[in-house]
Amino acid sequence: MNTRLSRYAAMAAACTVMMSAFCSCGDGTANSFDGGTYKKDEHANNNSIVDYAESPAYDDSACYGIDSYSYESPTRTSRNESYKEYTEAGFKDPKYEPLSTFSVDVDTASYSNVRRLIEDGNYVPEDAVRAEEFINYFDYNYPDPEEGRTFGDYVELADCPWNPENKLMMIGIQGKRLPKAETPPSNIVFLIDSSGSMDSYDKLPLVQTAFSMLAEQLTENDRISIVTYAGSADTRIEGASGRDKDDILEALYSITASGGTNGEGGINKAYKLAEKYFIEGGNNRVILATDGDLNIGASSEDELVKLIKSKRDKGIYLSVLGFGTGNYKDDRLEAVADNGNGNYSYIDSVDEAHRVLVQEMEGTLYTIAKDVKIQVEFNPSQIKSYRLIGYDNRLMNAEDFYDTTKDAGEVGAGHSVTALYEVELTQTGDTYRGVQLEFGSEHTTEPADDNGRSELCKLSVTYKPAGDDNDIYESQLFGMEKYNAEPSESIRIASAAAEFAMLLRNSEYMGDSSYEYVARTAASLSYGEKTDKLASLAKQAERLYN
Repeated sequence: MNTRLSRYAAMAAACTVMMSAFCSCGDGTANSFDGGTYKKDEHANNNSIVDYAESPAYDDSACYGIDSYSYESPTRTSRNESYKEYTEAGFKDPKYEPLSTFSVDVDTASYSNVRRLIEDGNYVPEDAVRAEEFINYFDYNYPDPEEGRTFGDYVELADCPWNPENKLMMIGIQGKRLPKAETPPSNIVFLIDSSGSMDSYDKLPLVQTAFSMLAEQLTENDRISIVTYAGSADTRIEGASGRDKDDILEALYSITASGGTNGEGGINKAYKLAEKYFIEGGNNRVILATDGDLNIGASSEDELVKLIKSKRDKGIYLSVLGFGTGNYKDDRLEAVADNGNGNYSYIDSVDEAHRVLVQEMEGTLYTIAKDVKIQVEFNPSQIKSYRLIGYDNRLMNAEDFYDTTKDAGEVGAGHSVTALYEVELTQTGDTYRGVQLEFGSEHTTEPADDNGRSELCKLSVTYKPAGDDNDIYESQLFGMEKYNAEPSESIRIASAAAEFAMLLRNSEYMGDSSYEYVARTAASLSYGEKTDKLASLAKQAERLYN
């Protein structure tokens, strides 16, 4: 490595050391909370909130097989952070609503942001929790699609851990992987918020470290531009070859934080550069790195959605990377990503930056399908009711599945999409969801007539291949042959992630869920660091909410 490159690598390492030092020693100051963007002034989790500073010593590490932690009194998240409110959809009767339709979501920002909140000793705002992003954070090792197909599918049915009278249906689609030799050249614009709000160890320095990691992966066939925005938007470098790493890193580490936040100006300039260096058949993408705290130009969620919608049909994709604490605007960043042919991640550490931009770079950068929608038709003679867990802000009307004008999610190379349904099978007898009824004979509602079909559901997927506006439709039938009395590790970790999300949201559907079950399940699985971290987070959350 030459001298200049070594210097910039050393700067990145120094930022890492500095961030580690800051992360290991909080100032112990509790954030004030007196209203704001959350649904209620107090966390509505029905578990009691305990002040551990006055509680007796408690050590249950042996129960979970993970390390013990020491805790200060929990704090409330700053009211300057904002999250979009949504309502869980609940159970549906397939006799009247046989079709469940939604746009796919490969975002993971909610999980890593909640991880940050818990590790900082903060109560989690309920609207910060999006169950589908918890589920999709984990890897399920689905089989690759057959030759010639863009997606493979996976279905499994098992007993529902939090409601043993019901079943849990896991639906997964696996995107095809791209061999390295087949990855297209990239035209990427780093769009960096350099306003005064980014002037903290977990914001701009972490952005610079993250982008330097990505820069190391680039080749001479790739083109890089860097745009910053504060009071105004500036171009730091444009159309540089990926081999010019010294120039890219020099431009990257010359950025300092100050001034206002003109995100609109930055977005416009970034897309102009992406158009200028557009590569036909290539990966043309803007990567936005910000805390979302905009205060000049388009700054509200509605204004940003309108702006980004005007850009999304140019063949340029979008990745949104969220950073920081205290004034984080999750609602704005999620809206920008969802409406701009994009994906959304929250970067809370160097490790997470490495996961998103190095380990999973192909899925983050190389889109293989756009406007991906899933529709599940349930057989009412076999399924009495069903509930999609999460995706509440991704639900679509049944007819939208065939409407080619309806925008939906994008899937990158090697990415998978997972959805869980809690389903109630049809049954006879005087019971309701497993509860014996005294007056069961008085109920006149009859189950659906046996239609002679034993299948549980029909799974359909539609999408447009990247670079093509022609929709492809695929469907397949599944039945009780997918039931496993001994559930696979995949559905166990997906159910643990979903259960963790339901607990943090204080979901009315969480049944017998417990943080202890989540921790025990995650600790028992051989999925490595991700499940180990889920186990420790569940333990920490149990200490926050007794």
